[in-house]
Amino acid sequence: MSKIQKTMAALAASQKKGLIPFITAGDPAPELTVPLMHALVEGGADIIELGVPFSDPMADGPVIQRASERALQFGVGLHDVLQFVREFRQTNQNTPVVLMGYANPIERMGQDAFIAQASDAGVDGVLVVDYPPEECEEFAKNMQQNGMDTIFLLAPTSTDERIEQVGKIASGYVYYVSLKGVTGSGNLDLNAVAEMIPRIKKHVNVPVGVGFGIRDGATARAIASVSDAVVIGSRIIQELENTPRENAVAAVRDFISGVRQALDE
Repeated sequence: MSKIQKTMAALAASQKKGLIPFITAGDPAPELTVPLMHALVEGGADIIELGVPFSDPMADGPVIQRASERALQFGVGLHDVLQFVREFRQTNQNTPVVLMGYANPIERMGQDAFIAQASDAGVDGVLVVDYPPEECEEFAKNMQQNGMDTIFLLAPTSTDERIEQVGKIASGYVYYVSLKGVTGSGNLDLNAVAEMIPRIKKHVNVPVGVGFGIRDGATARAIASVSDAVVIGSRIIQELENTPRENAVAAVRDFISGVRQALDE
């Protein structure tokens, strides 16, 4: 079992829901990335999604786009992101880390080189937004052989055929995008999510995390009532944007702690 699979199995056994926060590596400053990762864990995160900054993040809304732009201004790239994971692993060997990003930086490095370096750094999974599952079987297989999971996105518009294809190769968990549109947009429709999860579970035998539109403990708790985990990204980035840099780590820890408390009530 991979580290993500063990984490999800332990959550299920204790009847708890997973909390998966997202931050962009290098935002609001490179030296804060590793302290923020630790703060997320201290606040109650089960898995961390670490965004790889990219110049053209098409699936992301303005909040995460701004985070990418700020990180790129510091020159943060894929090699730096792997180094952040290495530093995090010096004192935390247990919390799974999933890199989330786009194909271009991986293709530039080369898939085999990326998989080797990610494994060496202590990465546990990768979500590549623009890797279609139909063309991803070899990559997913190589990831799994190196002890890492390949996470895929599903959306309200996903057909049964697409869900089935993802079910064949997904491992760790799948990330269900609960809204049409980009990250951080729209209002959640709990009924629509509740209807979609059984459709996904019919074809996919890994846990389902739900993200997009989760803004606080109350919405996280509502979504967790119909899913295995909740993913929170844009709201954390906004917290960082609205907090002086010296208070950023404490603010994020406190925010995640509030969400964890709501999930466990």
